[in-house]
Amino acid sequence: MRLVSVGDDDAFRRLVERHENLVVATVTRMIGMSDAEDLAQQVFLNVWKSAPRWRSEAKFTTWLLIIAKRLVFNESRRRGRARLIPQSRDPNEDLPDHSDGTPGPDEQILERELHDAIEQALACLSEKERLAVILRRYENMPYDEIAEVLSLSLPAVKSLLFRARNILREKLGPYLEG
Repeated sequence: MRLVSVGDDDAFRRLVERHENLVVATVTRMIGMSDAEDLAQQVFLNVWKSAPRWRSEAKFTTWLLIIAKRLVFNESRRRGRARLIPQSRDPNEDLPDHSDGTPGPDEQILERELHDAIEQALACLSEKERLAVILRRYENMPYDEIAEVLSLSLPAVKSLLFRARNILREKLGPYLEG
């Protein structure tokens, strides 16, 4: 980041390559596939513009996700929550051929149905709850870093995740029983 802050294009390219999967995956889970790439590019554009002001007190990925959070939350408010249905896969994606003993079409359909139910349940959460769940579950981020990204205390993050998990458990009850 020090090199990026003085305008080193190659350092910025390496930084983007190293962290783009994290940003794209997080943004996709928050707002869906259709705008994830564009928003991820905007995140890195903001990183480039803000590089001279970056301070190494925080972990870089935490700072990066704070930028992503702000853009995602702004996009969410711009569109309205009703239109935001996270989707981490292409709904038109063909089912792969599993004639080699891997799960057959029935299992794939059930897996896709569960995946869709999880996405719908995540969409029912508040922005902060959803981001906390995504960062914890999919990115294995520690609670203290999630607290920093969300600008919350550690107990507040734990409470937020507890509520979110209860909501998800309620929404996904039929799938958890079977």
